[in-house]
Amino acid sequence: MTLEIEDLHFTYPSGVEALKGVSLTVKNGEFVAIMGQNGAGKTTLVKHFNGLLKPTSGRVTVDDVETTKTSVASLARSVGFVFQNPDHQLFSETVEEEISFALKNFGYDQNAIEERINWAVNLLGLSQYRKTSPFMLSGGERKRVALASVLAWDPQILILDEPTIGQDHQQKENLRQFIIQLQTQGKTIVIVTHDVEFVAECNPRVILMRGGKIVADGEGKEILTTPQLLEESSIVLPQIAQVFTQLASEGLPKNIIDIYEAKRLLLKVLKERQT
Repeated sequence: MTLEIEDLHFTYPSGVEALKGVSLTVKNGEFVAIMGQNGAGKTTLVKHFNGLLKPTSGRVTVDDVETTKTSVASLARSVGFVFQNPDHQLFSETVEEEISFALKNFGYDQNAIEERINWAVNLLGLSQYRKTSPFMLSGGERKRVALASVLAWDPQILILDEPTIGQDHQQKENLRQFIIQLQTQGKTIVIVTHDVEFVAECNPRVILMRGGKIVADGEGKEILTTPQLLEESSIVLPQIAQVFTQLASEGLPKNIIDIYEAKRLLLKVLKERQT
């Protein structure tokens, strides 16, 4: 299932031109991180992927279906969207009711619904909150409920807007491992995020936006080790990249953002110097 965006322009009713000729293709099974400063157009862009917003001009297709020619409800079956603020998404009285809502609308039988609820709450550490109101939970927990409610119906494309906000280190690592798991299943994952360290650990394709346009598109380790490009978009160089930039004079490569690759290289250098 491929996302195609062709010369996309979007202007809000207020007159703010949020997107100015964006074109890109997200192929089936890709993991993409969309980054940039506030107001760059990131969330506006991804809201076009499931039809929440319709182009002022240009074209957006999901698996060759134009978003202007189908409903949000129809697109939602294939494109799951988890909002930055879970309170914009949650409304049910209990966690399990929240997760079951879309499943009922999509026609799942009761046994399948129960199986999907069990799977989702176990996956995201929410089992003890099944009968609890989502609004009694912390911000991070509510975010996981929103994610569970989308994952339960198994969309092919998953869009996560600022998924690491309110999550601690272990929860971020769980999310990273889960994204890897989804990739092995052929799912397409698109995240909007300011969390440069999380992106560095995942090393996805990175799309950098500024002023409603795409200013860079490439492999994470390429984009996230270009200081001037990041500075222009108000993004800080990842910590690992900062370290290896300082170590370049010792003959080590600069384009390192992954902690595991960094460990391997440093151990190799230490071993060589001990012999």
